[in-house]
Amino acid sequence: MNNSGTTGTASVNVHGNQATVDVKVDGAAETFKDGPFPHAQHIHIAAQGVCPPPSADADGDGIMSTTEGHPYYGMIGTSLTTKGDTSADSALAVDRFPGGSSYTYERTLQLTPETAQSLKNGTAVVVVHGVDPTKLPAASAMKPSDLDPKLPQAATAPAACGTLGASQMAAMPKGGADTGAPVSSHSDVAAEIGVAGAAAAVLVGSGVVMMRRRSQK
Repeated sequence: MNNSGTTGTASVNVHGNQATVDVKVDGAAETFKDGPFPHAQHIHIAAQGVCPPPSADADGDGIMSTTEGHPYYGMIGTSLTTKGDTSADSALAVDRFPGGSSYTYERTLQLTPETAQSLKNGTAVVVVHGVDPTKLPAASAMKPSDLDPKLPQAATAPAACGTLGASQMAAMPKGGADTGAPVSSHSDVAAEIGVAGAAAAVLVGSGVVMMRRRSQK
């Protein structure tokens, strides 16, 4: 997404009104102002439940901004911070998000009713933000962010997107579902992902939710 080169894996294990989220990211932007590049990451909810195509760049500046993606992946339901608040109020809590070109994130957190519902009905989407400005049109990369004018647009632009699609199966069949990517029946599975995409499993009650994460040019 946004020519970021960002790839990764993710899994969510839902238990009651809580979820254990595991995210592994590689190839992301490395530094920002002489420190690790902070990568805001969220579960977006209650829209189409899909990752936006390049044509979502409505103003034609060469960057698909976060708000240009909202009609596709929706607003923030849960902020995947490293500590503290996980609500939409922490959308840009850059000191509480993972950083650097590669990172592993794991946290058990409380789900809002809205996020839990989107996970169940297949309209939840994970988005990782922050793109290396050298991979974006120079003038557009340094424009003020649509989320916080104190930050450049590159700092908050979407870098990777994971679409969640619900399955009606009560349990995964032996050998995994026919999703085009290796998946097992365990709730903590995470499949290796390349540029084209891969899958991880999310268990929600008696259903199974498949997550796809991709980096899109």
